[in-house]
Formats: sequence, structure tokens, C-alpha cells
Amino acid sequence: MIARQWKGATRASDADAYVDYLGRTGFIEYERIAGHRRTIALRRIHGDRAEFVILSLWDSMDAIRRFVGDDVDRAVFYSEDDRYLVERDEHVTHFDVVYQCP
Repeated sequence: MIARQWKGATRASDADAYVDYLGRTGFIEYERIAGHRRTIALRRIHGDRAEFVILSLWDSMDAIRRFVGDDVDRAVFYSEDDRYLVERDEHVTHFDVVYQCP
């Protein structure tokens, strides 16, 4: 299993709206891809910013390619991301999942 990690930030005042937006865009799109297992969204409000870490779990790099295409390290953005994001990683990081609790 492969974990795909992305980080970004919004204004703290946009934090809840951004989670709703992700639910209508990326999260729902992940679920449509064969080989997607789970997505975990982490959020930390720090001052006037909300920091996000999105961790999606996939069966394989082939499953990730079905989502993003050949450039598996590029981040995927949606039409209103510029409205919300004040900081974003343009690339993602992949990890091999070596342990998970049942």
C-alpha cells in the first residue's frame, strides 16, 4: 500500500468551507478510482491560518496513476483552489505503508 501526502494552508476563516469544498472535489474523485483505499484529512488552526495535510491510501502506484496520470508526484488542483489556498505544495510525497493498526 502507498500513502500519498499533500500539504496546504487556508485562512483560518476559510477552514470549514475548504473541507466542504474538498468533499465536493478531490475526496469524491479519489473514491471513484479503483485502488483508492482511504483518505484522511488533518487540519491544524495556527493563528490566522489553517494548515492541512491530506493523506490518501492506495493499493499501488498504478492506482495513483489512474488518478493523476504519469506524473505521480504532481499535486492535483481544482477550479476554486486559488480562492481558498494561501499556501500549497505543488508536489506530493509518497510513502510505503509498512504498518497499520487493524
